[in-house]
Amino acid sequence: MGRLGTLTALYVTQYLGIGFITVGLTAILRDGGTSLDTLALLQVVGLIWPIKFLWAPVLDRYGSRHRGHYRSWLLVLQAALVLTLLALLPFSRPADQLGPVIAICAAFVFFSATQDIAADAVAVRLLAASDRGTGNGIQVAASYLGNLLGGGACVLVYDRFGWAAAVGLLAALTAVGLLVVWRFREPERTDRVVRIGAAYRALVSVFGQPGCRWWTFGVVPLVYVGAGMAYALVTPALVDAGWSLGRIGVVTGVVTSVPAIAAGLVAGLGVGRFGRAGVLVAGGVTLALSTVALLPLMNGRAPLGGTVAALCFFLAAYTIANVVLYTVNMDYSRPGSGGTDFTVLSSFGLVCSFVAASIGLAAAERFGYPAVALASLGLVAAGVVVGVAHQRRFPPSGSTSRPTPAATDLLVR
Repeated sequence: MGRLGTLTALYVTQYLGIGFITVGLTAILRDGGTSLDTLALLQVVGLIWPIKFLWAPVLDRYGSRHRGHYRSWLLVLQAALVLTLLALLPFSRPADQLGPVIAICAAFVFFSATQDIAADAVAVRLLAASDRGTGNGIQVAASYLGNLLGGGACVLVYDRFGWAAAVGLLAALTAVGLLVVWRFREPERTDRVVRIGAAYRALVSVFGQPGCRWWTFGVVPLVYVGAGMAYALVTPALVDAGWSLGRIGVVTGVVTSVPAIAAGLVAGLGVGRFGRAGVLVAGGVTLALSTVALLPLMNGRAPLGGTVAALCFFLAAYTIANVVLYTVNMDYSRPGSGGTDFTVLSSFGLVCSFVAASIGLAAAERFGYPAVALASLGLVAAGVVVGVAHQRRFPPSGSTSRPTPAATDLLVR
C-alpha cells in the first residue's frame, strides 16, 4: 500500500469509534431512555482531543529504531483501539451500565487522539509540499467517512442485528488499520529529538518560524470562528423550525457527510494545482454563498429539500477551507518534531471551534440567528483576505526532507 493509502487507513480507522461514540452511541443511549444531561457527559470525553498536544512531544522523543519510530507507536495504539472497542461487547444494555461504558469511551478517545499524533507525524515526514494538499484532503475526508461509518452504518447494524454485531463491525474495521501499520515500513529516522525537554520546547519554538504566528493567531481564528459560529446555529435553528431529532440526526450526521467527503478530496487535489491561496479563496466564497443559502433556515423556514441542499453546500465549503488550514499547518510542521508541531497548531483550531460555538449561540440569543450568520460572513471574508496575504509573503517550502533553521536545536547531529 502506498503512502496515501496508508494515511487513509489510519485516519479513517481513528474516526470510526469517534463517530460511533459521538453520534451512534448517543442515539442508542437516548433510545434507551438516557437523559440529555447524562449524554452531555459523554460528549465531554471529546475534550481529550484539544489537549493532546500535552503528550505529543513524548511521541516525537521516544520510539523504536528497529520497528520504526512512529510505526512502533502506531502498532500499540491501533491495537489498543481494537481492544478498547472489544471491551464494549459485554455491555449489551449500555444505558444500564453507563459508568463503565463512558470510562471505556474515554480510553478510546485517548488512544485515538494519540494515534492521530503519530499519524500526523508520519504524514509530515512522508509528504512533500506538493503532496500535502492531497494528504490533508484525505485526512479531512477520512474524518467524515469514519463518522459516516461509525455513526451511521453501525447504528443501522445495531438496529437490525444488535449490540454485539455493531461493536464487532467497528472492531473489525478498525483492525484493518492494524494490518496496514503491520505492513508499513517507515523510513529510517535520522533527526531524532535530543531529549524530552527539547521536544517540549517545540510547543513554543514552532511559532518562531516566519509567518507562523500570523497564520495561527490571525487567519485560523478568523476562519474557524466565522464558520463555527454559523454552524453552531444549525441544530437549534432546525429544532426551532420543527424538525424531529431523528431527521436532524440523519441529515446532519449522514447525508451531509457525503458531499463533505467529496469536497475534501477535490480540495486536496486543488491545493496541488491552484495553490493554498487559490483554494482558500474558493472555500471562502463557497462558505459565503452557502451561509446566505442558510438564511431562510435562520429565519424559521426550513423546507426539506432546500434546507438539506444548503446544509450540504455549507459543510462542503467548510471542508474546503479546512483542508487549506490543515495543509498550511503541515507546512509549518518540522520533520524532527512533526507530531508536536502539527498537533499544537491543529489543537488551537479546535479550541477556536469550541469558542466559536459558544460565541455564536450566545450572540444568537441576543441578536437572532440571521445577524450572527451575517457576522460570520465578515469574519470568514477577513480570514481569507489575511490568509491570501500570508501565502503571498510566506509561500510553502518545497520539501519536508530538510528541517528548517528553527528546528535545528531539536535534532541530534
